[in-house]
Amino acid sequence: MAPIPPASVEELRTTGNQSFRNGQFAEAATLYSRALRMLQEQGSSDPEKESVLYSNRAACHLKDGNCIDCIKDCTSALALVPFSLKPLLRRASAYEALEKYPLAYVDYVTVLQIDDSVMSALEGSSRMTRTLMDSFGPEWRLKLPSIPLVPVSSQKRWECLPLENHKEPSKSKSKGTTSAKSRVPSAGDVERARALKEEGNELVKKGNHKQAIEKYSESLWFSNLESATYSNRALCHLELKQFQEAVKDCTEALRLDGKNVKAFYRRAQAYKALKDYRSS
Repeated sequence: MAPIPPASVEELRTTGNQSFRNGQFAEAATLYSRALRMLQEQGSSDPEKESVLYSNRAACHLKDGNCIDCIKDCTSALALVPFSLKPLLRRASAYEALEKYPLAYVDYVTVLQIDDSVMSALEGSSRMTRTLMDSFGPEWRLKLPSIPLVPVSSQKRWECLPLENHKEPSKSKSKGTTSAKSRVPSAGDVERARALKEEGNELVKKGNHKQAIEKYSESLWFSNLESATYSNRALCHLELKQFQEAVKDCTEALRLDGKNVKAFYRRAQAYKALKDYRSS
């Protein structure tokens, strides 16, 4: 007697996951496609479920070397649920395979804003940095698209949710790990961090606070040991009325340098805007 075909979106996804684990990537992609069609025909608004299906199908495409369709599915997944880790990682891998290195770099660095312990993103961003420097020289950053700033709400969201279904190579947050927060930056990392901070400073002078935040964030990924970079980014958050983020950056700045007067002053301004007058 023939097996009963899956009758629901959840059953199709579960069966697709099993096919994926068995290495049957084309079959898994077909099952995810059926689940997507069923979900869309039902007219039910469940962006997270739909996003996962696109992301899972993208994983199948990536395994089969179909990078174009992988990128399309990841982009669809991210349109439904922005700043999802798996679609960003899978799209970065596809861009890298297609030698679209600036786009791959942006996705890897975006992942690191969400979780700076993801090993595949750490390694990928380092590879892309070397490749872009070799290709374009010292001005390689001018070739990059804008790097999106991940809001704190999205960072917190993914801190408490496990990666769904297929595990990406990532760094465990146990004692034996070395994250961007705990690793000792190399001399080259420190130099790149300072150069990026200066770029951020120039953008602040021009009133481009959003772009300056991107530069400061990238600088802090290379080296997060300079108090002034945090307090400078806090100034940008204040200008953009992102007061919680400003408090967080000032606190980190003061952890590194307890005499950072600008960090005290900017945190007081942020607390005042938040109507936390006692803290201010």
